[in-house]
Amino acid sequence: MKKGIIAKKIGMTQVFDTNANLIPVTVLEAGPCVVVQKKTEKNDGYEAIQVGFVDAKPKQTIKPKKGHFAKAGVPIKKYLKEFRLEDISTYEVGSEIKADIFSAGDKVDVSGITKGKGYASSIKKYGYSRGPMAHGSKYHRKAGSMGAATNPGRVMKGKGLPSHMGCDKVTIQNLEVVKIDAEKNLILIKGAVPGPKGTIITVKNSVKAW
Repeated sequence: MKKGIIAKKIGMTQVFDTNANLIPVTVLEAGPCVVVQKKTEKNDGYEAIQVGFVDAKPKQTIKPKKGHFAKAGVPIKKYLKEFRLEDISTYEVGSEIKADIFSAGDKVDVSGITKGKGYASSIKKYGYSRGPMAHGSKYHRKAGSMGAATNPGRVMKGKGLPSHMGCDKVTIQNLEVVKIDAEKNLILIKGAVPGPKGTIITVKNSVKAW
């Protein structure tokens, strides 16, 4: 059965398993999320549930969004995401989704926005080798050759040049759920997930579990 939840990255720590092996984990505050809308094949062309996370202030919410939540009869939420599931009949508008939908040992895919690094050089962003650092070279940390001379006479597509680095949506596949704290709505996932502390994360069943 497909499952999904919205979570917030709390940080990283480490736990010990039953064999006293140390495991680095990322702690996620997963939910509680509320079902705001059910999309059906008849009305929308596909089946999905729309889920809200984190209460929002009405004065900071635009009118169309207020009307959307008022129609569903649920409190206004700051974040909305859709999950395409095989069977949405088990969910009703207004019902809550909590961390305990997952269990220890589950394989999940985690999506989030990576840390922003600002404007970065090609050496930092793409790992290019630098030029000689002697005073006479005058070419230390630049991008290197731009290509041929007269033919084709342009910079080839795909050339790595200085540009904005980070702030990309990244999905880490096949991570393992180490522990669930149902009372505090916490999910402990083995390894690292994208983004700094406070990043909004999407956790779903792994599509390539191995």
